[in-house]
Amino acid sequence: MNELLKKALSLGVGITVTSKEKVEKYVDELVRKGEVAPTESKALVNRLVQRGEEEQTQIKQMIREQLQQLLVELNMATKEDIARLEKRVEKLEQPLPPLEPSSASANTGQEASVAPSVDPQP
Repeated sequence: MNELLKKALSLGVGITVTSKEKVEKYVDELVRKGEVAPTESKALVNRLVQRGEEEQTQIKQMIREQLQQLLVELNMATKEDIARLEKRVEKLEQPLPPLEPSSASANTGQEASVAPSVDPQP
């Protein structure tokens, strides 16, 4: 899934570069036709490219939101979920402090005895 997202974002960057070249060619054509003044062409290209980048940003945001929704629907763990669980596991893996003798055996000086096991009667 992560690889698919990377490919989609790379495609978006590629489209931006290609789009800028296409916008420049289109504006050059408008200049040749006399529909845009040569002095205005660079500003027009910049405005069109900027608008394209803004739309691309919006599309990326929509894709992210859709992916987040998909992850929720698939009940997949997020990075935050995994990090939280890793912290819990790390905490659980910490050694326990040594047990102190119970207060009854400490007062009498006797060790705590373990009851002998009883075999069940058949």
